[in-house]
Amino acid sequence: MGLVTVAAVVAVPSAASAAVVPAPETQTLVSTNPADATPHARDGETRAFAQVGSMVYVGGSFTQIRQNASAAWTTRSYLFAYDRTTGTISTTFLPVLDGPVNSLIAGPNGTLIVGGGFKIVNGVSRKNLVALNPTIGAIVDSWVGRSDGGMIRDMVLHDNWLYLAGAFNWINGTAHSGLARLNATTGAIDSGFNVNTSVGRHSTSPYAWTIDVTPDGNTLVVGGNFMYVNGQSRNQMALVNLSGTPSVIDWSTEKFVPACAAPATFVHYVQDVKFGGDGSWFVVGTNGGAGWPAAYCDALVRFETAARGGGQLGTWVDYTGNDTITSVEVADNVIYLGGHFRWLNNPNAHDAAGPGAIDRLGIAAVTPATGMPVAWNPGRRGSSSMPAGTSSWGSQVPVLWRGSDGLYFGHNSDGMGGEYHGRLGVFPLSGGRTVTPKTAPTASTGNLYLGTGEGTVAKVPFDGTTIGTPTTVSQPNYTGAGATWRVSDRIYWAHTVAGTPTGSRIDISMFNGTTIGAPWESSGYNDWFNAANMTGAFFLNGRLYYTRSGASGLYYRYFETDGNYLGGTEFTLPTTGVTWSAVRGMAWVGGKIVYGSTDGTLRSVPFDPTASPAVDGAGTTVIAPASAQLTWSSPRTFFSVQ
Repeated sequence: MGLVTVAAVVAVPSAASAAVVPAPETQTLVSTNPADATPHARDGETRAFAQVGSMVYVGGSFTQIRQNASAAWTTRSYLFAYDRTTGTISTTFLPVLDGPVNSLIAGPNGTLIVGGGFKIVNGVSRKNLVALNPTIGAIVDSWVGRSDGGMIRDMVLHDNWLYLAGAFNWINGTAHSGLARLNATTGAIDSGFNVNTSVGRHSTSPYAWTIDVTPDGNTLVVGGNFMYVNGQSRNQMALVNLSGTPSVIDWSTEKFVPACAAPATFVHYVQDVKFGGDGSWFVVGTNGGAGWPAAYCDALVRFETAARGGGQLGTWVDYTGNDTITSVEVADNVIYLGGHFRWLNNPNAHDAAGPGAIDRLGIAAVTPATGMPVAWNPGRRGSSSMPAGTSSWGSQVPVLWRGSDGLYFGHNSDGMGGEYHGRLGVFPLSGGRTVTPKTAPTASTGNLYLGTGEGTVAKVPFDGTTIGTPTTVSQPNYTGAGATWRVSDRIYWAHTVAGTPTGSRIDISMFNGTTIGAPWESSGYNDWFNAANMTGAFFLNGRLYYTRSGASGLYYRYFETDGNYLGGTEFTLPTTGVTWSAVRGMAWVGGKIVYGSTDGTLRSVPFDPTASPAVDGAGTTVIAPASAQLTWSSPRTFFSVQ
């Protein structure tokens, strides 16, 4: 299979959208091995977690729980607690609810605030919202919050404000549609918060499904089944300014307007939203089936919080290829997502693994800079010795929640990480790892390396403007080489290898400035890509920029060095004044693209991927013409400090 261009399949962001180029940051991943001591539930699903002291509280639609795989089932519907350290189920926290729990909040003064679809708690009328004593499960009578007109779907606590989202029309006897804000200590309604959803999609009733609030408390994002917020057109998503009098922000996107595959089933397809660590961006997980790229169906999407105006596009979009994402969580510079997807980075196929697809069964972690998966893959699957009556796979992961000790997951099946974890579990922080981004050389002085023959390289001193005297170096491991790029302590290079699907692949060699090490394949997930087609390449901030044979553009794909995964979508940068089809070899040096050409001349041109155009050929400088010693017309060119 040759190099795949998918501009006709996946919409390329506009210049305005592409102006944001996030840089990869250090990430801390939780372990891929779920903790063994957590209890189990069955029937229904787990939808919510909270921690108060040493106790973990679990809510959902389940009806029975047990301590371990060999224990008898105990009837305990919708809500229970267990010790975070030992996993022992509490025998004192015994509230009785008549309906499911959708959201839990560790509230002020040691309370547990519970939202859901119930009417009676402990034999007393408490519609959809209640505060409980976390030790014994008794109702906190002084807490007055209630949802009179419909269920609570999501809650967020910031300072002493409790934000509510759901399918309600009344809160505390006051008219509120979909959104409301309470005093978290007392449950009293905040009369100053008047932001309401209206007009459901496809002739259904409106509701808010998911919300989050920035760490500074100034912005709320909401997703759900609505077409208007405070009378302003906002289909499925809106941002709300919380500083001063709450008001709808001038931000909207058309990507949630079209229907996905089955509007009667997927009435709304925004399933979960979360802000990034500092609140400058947020991520959205969706379901919906077919319908992309016109709509963001079955996708994970990043948006920028500070963007304004209509027609907003995602900074990046990671398509599953027709599988649902039901939950997202952001913690420690990692985006976690859960659902019943089978692949990520899969924009080129429907219900199959297309070019670029990376296996991720129901749970995954991606980098916020590009949306590309990292090498974290526990898999939503059980073992060969699962207890009778259990299931390894289900349609939902309703909640991923970062607690103090790890990433908690709730699902409607019983297998995770190759083990039995009935309806719930936790991936502990202990046993996780830190991912430090690999980067291109940032210095402007070093050496340009130019392949001059099979296994032979010219090492050419370069100070950013002029070249020095070359030295020819034998590199026997560097044969069959094409476009090459330097990243941290290694080089990646296009390697012609007989018997591979395209006749070439992306290989890696360690490089210490003296010896190019023996190559190995970067990843089998990249075997669809014809690396030999590239005529030059360099890596910068999670992107592989390249030119290719017979084409006249400067292109890029995302490239994740933790796993060495190549993005399935090709993007074209806006440029002017450079004949990219003539480029032979490229490197990024000190903010410029240094490149060779079919005429043998070495040139440089300023490069700014946030600008439009990203390259203006008017700024091109000739560094060195072709000479008897060197002809700069080989894709085998890279820059290194050593």
